[in-house]
Amino acid sequence: MSCSYVLAGHTDIVLCLDTCITSSGRTLIVTGSKDKSVRLWDPNNRCCIGVADGIHTGGIGAVAFAKKLHNFFVSGSSDLTLKLWSLDGLTDVNDAFTLKTRATTKAHDKDINALAVAPNDSLICSGSQDRTARIWKLPHLTPGVVLRGHKRGIWSVEFSPVDQCVITGSGDKTIKIWAISDGSCLKTFEGHTSSVFKVQFLTRGAQFVSCGADGLLKLWTVKTNECVATYDQHEDKVWALTVGKKTEMLATGGSDAVINLWHDSTAADKEEAFQKEEENVLKGQELDNAVADANYIKAIHLAFELRRPHKLFELFGDLCRSEDAKNQVKTALDALSMDEYRLLLEYVREWNTKPKLCHIAQFVLLQVFSILSPTEIVEMKGVGELLEGLIPYSQRHYSRIDRLERSIFLLDYTLNGMSIVEPEPEPEMGVVDDPKDELIMEVVGQGKEQDGEDDSLKKRSSKKRKSQKSNGGNKKVKA
Repeated sequence: MSCSYVLAGHTDIVLCLDTCITSSGRTLIVTGSKDKSVRLWDPNNRCCIGVADGIHTGGIGAVAFAKKLHNFFVSGSSDLTLKLWSLDGLTDVNDAFTLKTRATTKAHDKDINALAVAPNDSLICSGSQDRTARIWKLPHLTPGVVLRGHKRGIWSVEFSPVDQCVITGSGDKTIKIWAISDGSCLKTFEGHTSSVFKVQFLTRGAQFVSCGADGLLKLWTVKTNECVATYDQHEDKVWALTVGKKTEMLATGGSDAVINLWHDSTAADKEEAFQKEEENVLKGQELDNAVADANYIKAIHLAFELRRPHKLFELFGDLCRSEDAKNQVKTALDALSMDEYRLLLEYVREWNTKPKLCHIAQFVLLQVFSILSPTEIVEMKGVGELLEGLIPYSQRHYSRIDRLERSIFLLDYTLNGMSIVEPEPEPEMGVVDDPKDELIMEVVGQGKEQDGEDDSLKKRSSKKRKSQKSNGGNKKVKA
């Protein structure tokens, strides 16, 4: 983007401007300057067609064209006055046009910083450094309601394109919406960290944009009072903001000597979101089919694409319960990219914080560390933060399992001491060189078992006889 031409004529800083396209299709520009003059320009012919010099006694801080018929414009000055200028008699010929005032009034107690004309050309709103905004009725600039509530000067005013309200931006960092009928404050928006210099409605009054001394451009939703987007493309204060006729384009200018053009991508974003949702539905069905076919490798990759950590955990859980768990998990992880490995470690870190999920998390973590080399792990983006989240919980799980294992040994020792659990006999070990010897050893073993049973029977019968004798002896003594 380059400068096509320069319109020269003012002798001091140009403080404000506005544009319009007349019913005949002619483009006009009106400018106000610190040199106390107002100029009317024809940009197509690159000439000034009207000058009002010396009418205001102070710098011109705000100008605004009529919105409907484009047959007048208004100007506000540091001389505290508001003037209505007639464009009746203006033709398409580039002859000099004499600017005449139709009405004048003292509007505020301090400098006038902002002006706006209602969409039906019936009202004017002015904003001043005296912290008030005022509504004026046309054609005679009859005073209407006063909008009081800002704590510092007002830098911007704008009528809603559909509702009976006006919006203001102030040096107190707030934006307010007011009712035209009674001047009551309907909504207050906070979010800027410095003065708000410009506010403009979008999307038929449902949204608006604002800019200010903090260098930010913010997009707001009127209904919810929320700032839905913030853009930081300027390096200094953003003084100027204008919206295109169809609100699809807007431009901002700042103290960093940069003009930024912005495009409204709402429709494109909605279309992209719809296509993405449709694609996710198809991939979700494909994922379900892969799980039904037990194709876990394909299912794991689809779960990564769809960003479904819960489904991914279920898949790893099914694999861990399979016979060849280690090889299957390793095969599924081999084809992952480094970004997917990092995402997997984020999931594992989350799973590892819960005792019920930690076993599968630790198993997957082991397979990841067996696949990746130490160099690859160290070079992974954000690995330090991931390890800081993994190590403490892993140590906690290890300590818990170690305590559980020790408590099991203590239980065995206690039961053995109480003779409730008999220790298992150690099997006899022998070296068998010949199959025949093995058969002989088996027979001998069976013989030993038989001998043991016979000895046990003998011992039991011997104990029985002793018991009978003892009982008989006792009877004799008692007799």
